[in-house]
Amino acid sequence: MVAVFNKELLSWYLITLKLKETVDAGIPTSSRSIQSPTQQPSDALHIEINGEPESQKHGPKSPESDWMITVREKLELAKKDDVAGTWGKLCIYKVPQYLKDGEDKAYIPNIVSLGPYHHGKKRLRNMDRHKWRAFYQILKRCDQGPKLFLDSIREVEERARECYEGQVTISSNEFVEMMVLDGCFVLELFRGAAEGFMKLGYSRSDPVFAMRGSMHSIQRDMIMLENQIPMFILDRLLGLQFGQPDQKGLVAKLALQFFDPLMPTDEPLSKSDRNKMESSLGYASPFDPLSDQTYLHCLHVFRQSLLRRGPQMEPRRWIKRWSHSSRVADKRRTQLIHCVTELKEAGIKFKKRKTDRFWDIKFKNGVLKIPRLLIHDGTKSLFLNLIAFEQSHLDCGNEITSYVIFMDNLINSQEDVGYLHYCGIFEHWLGSDADVADLFNRLCQEVVFDINDSYLSELSEKVNRFYNHRWNAWRASLMHNYFSNPWAIISFIAAGILLILTTAQTFYGVYGYYKPPS
Repeated sequence: MVAVFNKELLSWYLITLKLKETVDAGIPTSSRSIQSPTQQPSDALHIEINGEPESQKHGPKSPESDWMITVREKLELAKKDDVAGTWGKLCIYKVPQYLKDGEDKAYIPNIVSLGPYHHGKKRLRNMDRHKWRAFYQILKRCDQGPKLFLDSIREVEERARECYEGQVTISSNEFVEMMVLDGCFVLELFRGAAEGFMKLGYSRSDPVFAMRGSMHSIQRDMIMLENQIPMFILDRLLGLQFGQPDQKGLVAKLALQFFDPLMPTDEPLSKSDRNKMESSLGYASPFDPLSDQTYLHCLHVFRQSLLRRGPQMEPRRWIKRWSHSSRVADKRRTQLIHCVTELKEAGIKFKKRKTDRFWDIKFKNGVLKIPRLLIHDGTKSLFLNLIAFEQSHLDCGNEITSYVIFMDNLINSQEDVGYLHYCGIFEHWLGSDADVADLFNRLCQEVVFDINDSYLSELSEKVNRFYNHRWNAWRASLMHNYFSNPWAIISFIAAGILLILTTAQTFYGVYGYYKPPS
């Protein structure tokens, strides 16, 4: 029975299999029967709809189509970046990596973040609670709600975003909140430094809003290029406090007072000296932060104050007649002038120039007059951020870069620094003269700069022309070897008299031999 049962199952299985083969064989036959005589089987399977095969439309996407979608997304971003006028509004930059290498601490804040670049970083979050305290104090003094400030900044949100480099991925609400908190925090520091923090409602022992030791570190963070708030945001927030929405210029004035300790010079000038200097330089008026000029941010205000409208000299081609009439900036061509030691040997003297413009260097009759420069632990970060701004912003000169490269050329060793300190040109609080030399030698290490595009080109040409005269070197050697101190002068005079007497004795001896007295 078992064998018969299995035999019947096998028969049914064979019959079923035969029917399946017959049905499968009949499907393509019927399919081909409805095709047109000219259409090939492959054509029926690859009918394209909107440029894509029918099979790909309804089936899973291939890796190639995913790749094309990514390409289109990137092109869409490029289209947004290429909109006319977008780059012209950019003013707060990320420091280029080639400048950052080895100097990250000079560009990255240590205590407080302002703006989107360092927003939300864990080590900077401790200051957030103090930002909220600043906002609370402002609302309490103005008797206003937060909505007034938030709505006002939301009106200019897009304009503020365009000031920053790259895509700011922070959401709209978070960005507006960040602008209000950071801006109010900055304004409270500015006003507290000018009016007094206790007058604004802060206690004498406040950990932040008081003139304590941490204030210097906060000032250094707030002057960094990547840590800036657009000036029109600060103007708007201060205007809301005073009930004057079109407030302009006052924030710039407060910023200068707040950042005054970072100034690289403290040369005091009387009113008559200042007026005389202004007229001699041909400037119609001193720097005025309340003028109608548009300031981009606090670093821009600080730079304009340092330059006081800046050197107005046209750069000239000098030293060597290069074969190419027009050329790009070359890192190898940054040698403006010889070092202090070499210039001294050529007879050039160094004197301190009485002016509060540290960049205003003069050369006349073999004397190089350089204004006094204060060097402290924040000088490096200050100069590096000013240089980074000049390297990044199109509508910005290179005066600070030119000055730093000039001083870098002057300083090759600690002996050069020591001599400038002896002349009263340098005043520093670093560990040693070698530290100062290392500071200047590293400031422009990766900066690409054309020496012909410098306001000090003409002066450097005069100095090098004086240096190349051999007579000046001989005279300097004579002065150094024989007139360096009173005893050397006496010895030189005595040797001169002895030489004259010896010559006279020899002459009369020879004369008496050939013409004896009668």
